[in-house]
Amino acid sequence: MTAELPGERPRATPAGDLAGLLAKVARGDETAFAAVYDQVGALVFGLARRVVKDPAQSEEVTQEVLLEVWRSASRFDPVQGSARSWLMTMAHRRAVDRVRSAQASAERDARAAVAATDYDVVVEEVEARLDAQRVRRCLDALTELQRESVTLAYYGGYTYREVAGLLGVAVGTVKTRMRDGLIRMRDCLGAEG
Repeated sequence: MTAELPGERPRATPAGDLAGLLAKVARGDETAFAAVYDQVGALVFGLARRVVKDPAQSEEVTQEVLLEVWRSASRFDPVQGSARSWLMTMAHRRAVDRVRSAQASAERDARAAVAATDYDVVVEEVEARLDAQRVRRCLDALTELQRESVTLAYYGGYTYREVAGLLGVAVGTVKTRMRDGLIRMRDCLGAEG
């Protein structure tokens, strides 16, 4: 092993010595942590990038993984596997968690959008019912002859000529009744609006 000067970064460490570096990191050795970062930072980022896809999110995952290495290096057990496998497993899990979190967030947003849509539908239905009640009140304010002509034309779908035939009156009479009835309806609805 080469001698290191205080504050000097270690030279490139062989991959097999990653376990030794993690043991030093577990004791709080910042220089060893920098060496771990240099050795595995790009690998962790590459794995995160393949899983997460978004470069910015991948950088965040990389930072989270390396912070976790600093905090939990003492949990690494070389008997259970290699240091690199331990780090890459941690990186993979963190990246998958990030993807799942993003999916859950998107699903929550979609549910919220559906809930907002349902609310809008309810509001529209209530407004339509209130409008229908106002129209009925105004129809009730018409004379029987006006109401009959307007109802047949607008709700029955009949033409002036057909309404005149059904009521047994002249077409001009139907037109006059409807014009007067619609003017009264407009005034009634305008006063209530």
